[in-house]
Amino acid sequence: MSAPTAPVPGGPDEPLCGHGADPAGDPDGCPGSRIPGGSGCLAHVPDPDRDAYLAGLAPGADIDHRATEFGPELLALLLDALRDPGTAQPVLGTARFDGAGLAHANFTGVRFAGPVSFEDAVFAGQGTFDAAEFDGPATFAHARFTGPASFSGAHFARDASFIDVGVSGFAAFADTAFAESAEFALSHFSATAGFERARFSGAAGFGLVSFGLRATFDGARFGGPARYEQATFEHEASFKEAEFSRGTVFQGTWFRHEAHFDGARFSQNPHLGPLVCEQRVDLSAAVFEDPVTLEIAARSVRCVRTRWESTATVRLRHATVNLGHAVLAAPVAVTAHPGLFLTNEGVVTEHGLKEPSTVRVASLQGVDASLLVLTDTDLSGCFFSGAFHLDQIRLEGRSTFAAAPTGWRRRGIRLTHWTRRRTLAEEHHWRARTDRASGAWTSAPFHLPAHTPGPEDVVVLYRQLRKALEDGKDEPGAADFYYGECEMRRHDRTGTPAVERRLLWAYWLLSGYGLRASRALSWLLACMAVTVVLLMGFGLPTQSPKQEATGTVPPGGGTVTFEIDAQDPRNPTGDRFTGPRFEKALNVTLNSVVFRSSGQDLTTSGTYIEMTSRLLEPALLAVAVLAVRGRIKR
Repeated sequence: MSAPTAPVPGGPDEPLCGHGADPAGDPDGCPGSRIPGGSGCLAHVPDPDRDAYLAGLAPGADIDHRATEFGPELLALLLDALRDPGTAQPVLGTARFDGAGLAHANFTGVRFAGPVSFEDAVFAGQGTFDAAEFDGPATFAHARFTGPASFSGAHFARDASFIDVGVSGFAAFADTAFAESAEFALSHFSATAGFERARFSGAAGFGLVSFGLRATFDGARFGGPARYEQATFEHEASFKEAEFSRGTVFQGTWFRHEAHFDGARFSQNPHLGPLVCEQRVDLSAAVFEDPVTLEIAARSVRCVRTRWESTATVRLRHATVNLGHAVLAAPVAVTAHPGLFLTNEGVVTEHGLKEPSTVRVASLQGVDASLLVLTDTDLSGCFFSGAFHLDQIRLEGRSTFAAAPTGWRRRGIRLTHWTRRRTLAEEHHWRARTDRASGAWTSAPFHLPAHTPGPEDVVVLYRQLRKALEDGKDEPGAADFYYGECEMRRHDRTGTPAVERRLLWAYWLLSGYGLRASRALSWLLACMAVTVVLLMGFGLPTQSPKQEATGTVPPGGGTVTFEIDAQDPRNPTGDRFTGPRFEKALNVTLNSVVFRSSGQDLTTSGTYIEMTSRLLEPALLAVAVLAVRGRIKR
């Protein structure tokens, strides 16, 4: 990006200074622009001509001194001639201090040989310093540019001060080199400001700077500390491919629109934030070489293919963060910050961001999760498919997952009832695709690939995350993921045999995979009721069998021998459903639940009924107990 300056003359017919021309060495001589009515540039005309030119200047006059060499005395004479007597400020119209002599081999810009001061100067027109060389300290403190200001390709060999500068037009610093410190504190750029490929070898200060339109630092190089404390970006800010070598600070910075750090490189203990962005902060493909702390309140934070070569703490508010394909060489913690960020200046106001301040994770696809810690984040829409080592991810605090639809739902002509549990977004996407009739599940966002994971893929995600939750001692959460794992196995027609799917269906129907105590207890009560009814109808005899004694008396007298035998139970007849028979049947059933024999006389049918109940009912009771334990275990 470059300033919209007028074309620089320099063709063969342009009258240049030509001072010091030597046919053998330098046939062109000085490339400076001649002053009106003079034979050379301001630095080389005779004193009478220079005095006459300066005397003819008035505040607000247009000046053209391209490729002219200025010493401190000559510059002072020029600015004094343009000084407004009322304000004592130099007032320049269109000021040309850029290059001339484009058709000549010795093309160059203005050279300021010593200290330069444009302090309090007013540029009523365009101010152009393209390719200028500042050999000494240069200050433009409190200067005002009512038109464009262009320093593209300029070189500042010593400290450069632009403190409290105001630029109403386009500001261009593309390819500008600052060999020592550059200070822009308190400055205001009303229009677009371009610092593309600028090189800051020393400290760069942008504290309390205000950028009214787009600010571009693409490809800029910061060799020293770069400080943007309390800076304000009213429009989009771009730091693409920028390099921050030391002590980067964006404390208290506010971005009204997007902030782009795509491909930027940060080293030597950077600290980004706390900063506020009303739109998106894009850190895609950025590289953090040293330990870093990011404190960002934004609507969206994009960290796709971001590389952390050392430990990092990412504290966020309000943001939806995308970590897809990020490279983690060391542990990285992403945390939802509970309160407003604080700086030395006080609380950071979150302009344009509304409550709640929930932090949502959009994607972990392609991430090595073994080095990732997520704290208090919303994972209800997170895309886990494609992540590595999910079983080693650490989920701290309160992690929120997508909830399954609850209650009765219509699926065509059938009614289906779902119970509340924590689910993965991938299951939602698959069910929404295969069960469009109910409309109860969340469809995949339009930007995801058309082939969303199927049950055979989702079951692996559930299994790995279940282990991660178990290692984190979150047994209830792990129980929900075990339920999801079994659900996906039951629907997986690729990797789960048909027999196993039927067993899983039966397990789900009877007890919700051993996790629904209410379902198991319901089946237990149903089995007990059936057992009681069957015993009353077929299992209990008409009356308890009586014992009969038979004996034989020897003919000659002596000992009498008796044989005592019980009568066979008789199948019931008549009224079978009476109060006494119910009490006996209930007694038999309750003993069967705890795997005991009641000792009650039963018919042959009743014996088999009791055996069956002693097998099924204790199993259902055990499943119910395990389901309760799975919900309360810690």
